[in-house]
Amino acid sequence: MATMTSSETGKAKGARARGFRLSPVLISYLQAAPLTLILGGFLLIPILMIGIVSFWDYDFAQMYPDFVTFNYAETLGSWVTWKTYLNTLKFAFLVWVITLFIGFWVAYFLAFHIRTTAMQMVLFLVCTVPFLTSNIIRMISWIPVLGRNGLVNSALINAGIVSEPVEWLLYSDFAVVLAMVHLYTLFMVTPIFNTLMRIDKTLVEAARDAGASGWQVLTNVIIPLAKPGMAIGTIFVVTLVMADFSTVQVMSGGQSASVALMMKNQMSLLQYPAAAANAVVLLVLVLLMVAGILRIVDIRKEL
Repeated sequence: MATMTSSETGKAKGARARGFRLSPVLISYLQAAPLTLILGGFLLIPILMIGIVSFWDYDFAQMYPDFVTFNYAETLGSWVTWKTYLNTLKFAFLVWVITLFIGFWVAYFLAFHIRTTAMQMVLFLVCTVPFLTSNIIRMISWIPVLGRNGLVNSALINAGIVSEPVEWLLYSDFAVVLAMVHLYTLFMVTPIFNTLMRIDKTLVEAARDAGASGWQVLTNVIIPLAKPGMAIGTIFVVTLVMADFSTVQVMSGGQSASVALMMKNQMSLLQYPAAAANAVVLLVLVLLMVAGILRIVDIRKEL
């Protein structure tokens, strides 16, 4: 029996090593498997269960596995439900406009008017300090400020501006929007600030050297480059507002409604299939809004 030379032995070992080597495609699937399992177990499966329950029947005591469509018929065929959805969209729009305005100018100030990176980080952390407390605490802190005998009304009466307390400051849509702006402005500031920090400052200098005014630099250079951050902040703020029920319940004093609050009330009455149907409709609505934003602005460069 002939013996193998050293070169032949090396080739054989190399062939065996190549035979056990995993393909790049398989390696990529193995790397994505843990995240896929997490998303499937904690996101996709719960959403699928909500969709299934939305077709079940129910009464005052329990749910019955079935396939009925009257949950969606009641949701989409009720004028009260449509008004609730419109009210929710109104809150989302108002909060989005205000947080976008405030968030952009705060981020712009931090990115372009604060020269040192250390001071930028310090001031940004100062902006985040109130968010270290609970949303509920920050929300109800507006009650002694806006109340009938609160700080604002007391100041207005003492200054002689009004003769009696202003009633619409608290337990109104104004109070709901104000509290939501307070709660969610940081979610607009952060992505816009991140985007503005990535802008090459030489572009701004080149525009100024070309004779552009400050307004022209802002509208033609900074805002177009800040659109991805504004889009990400919009997605954050809109989705949070659409899902908020505690702020609407507390700050409106029960005088206003939102889809999330309607679902919360349905669940308290054990009407889980009806709440699931509303959840599906709300999810579809939010996904359509997000898809529209992604069609307008490409945010992949920020991810």
